[in-house]
Order: sequence, then structure tokens, then C-alpha cells
Amino acid sequence: MYVTHLECSLTGERYPAGEPHNLSAAGKPLLVRYDHGRARSSLNRESLGQRAPGMWKWRELLPLPDGVEPVSLGEPETPILSLTNTAKRADATTLLVKDEGRLPTGSFKARGLAMAVSMARHFGIESVALPTNGNAGAALAAYAARAGMEAIVVCPAETPEINVRETAAYGARVWVADGQIDECGRLIREGAA
Repeated sequence: MYVTHLECSLTGERYPAGEPHNLSAAGKPLLVRYDHGRARSSLNRESLGQRAPGMWKWRELLPLPDGVEPVSLGEPETPILSLTNTAKRADATTLLVKDEGRLPTGSFKARGLAMAVSMARHFGIESVALPTNGNAGAALAAYAARAGMEAIVVCPAETPEINVRETAAYGARVWVADGQIDECGRLIREGAA
């Protein structure tokens, strides 16, 4: 594993890896930082190409410690597709789209929540919560269910009903709140406290 530290996405303030964190002191997400030189010296195209496809083939470039079993729903690699006709209509040379609908919960949120729930389980956390406008709630609920963890999701009233139902179908406790996503975040912070 090549993780060196975590870093506030706004201020750059550093946080130690290997222990649970929430948002930074500035209230922003933390980014994982790596020793790219070490990774470059030991990972190569040939060795990576021999691994089974999927998210976890990149294990050394993910923050989950060696030997810790990930929480997985079988995250496949997703293709990048060329939209030639659409590019022509837009007078663009090339237009590419990554088909993330193939992920277990139908959105790119699956990858991040697979990692977050894996780390939470590794740290012994039994309950996870987040505010969401939609797809992140379903992904959190699905991975928490796989991990045997409680999931709590707070959505703004404008969240599409299909997202609320999907999140609840995975077993999460879902609340629909008045206000926007920032109000939902406040409710999550108060509940955590």
C-alpha cells in the first residue's frame, strides 16, 4: 500500500492515514495521497494486466490496508465508449463517455462507497450515515447491507422517489428532510454527535 496521508480538499491540511476521520476541520472531504514514486517503481502494466479485472485489481492504490478483505458487490471495470455521431453533431473531434451504469448500484458512487464502507468495517464502525440527493444513498445502503452495518441516509425533499425507495430497499433507515443537501448534512452531523 502506498498511502502517505490524507489531505483536506480545501486547505491541504494533512491528516494521518490509518485511523478513522470524517470531514476535515474546514468541513471538506479528505483526499487520500500516495507515494507515486514507490508505486511507479513496483507496479507495471504487465503485472496489473495479469490481475483479475475490477476495482480491486488496483488494491495498492486504494487506502484499504493489505490483508483486509474489502466489502465488494463485484465492481467491474467499466468501459470508455466513443460517441462518434454525437461528437460530429457537436462539432467535436472526439467525445468519450464512461459507462458507469454497469456498477452494482448503477452509478459511479458504488466505487467510493465500496471503499468507504470497507474502511469503516476495518475500523470497527458499525453504523454509517450520509446526506444525499440520490445515488450515494443507494450505494451506501447496498454496501452497508453487505457488510452487516447499519446505514442512515438523509435526503432533501426534492430527491427522486426512486432513489429514496432504492435506498430503503437495501435496508437503510431513510429520512426525507425539508431543505437542501446542506440541511441534510447538518442533521447527519447532529445525529453523529
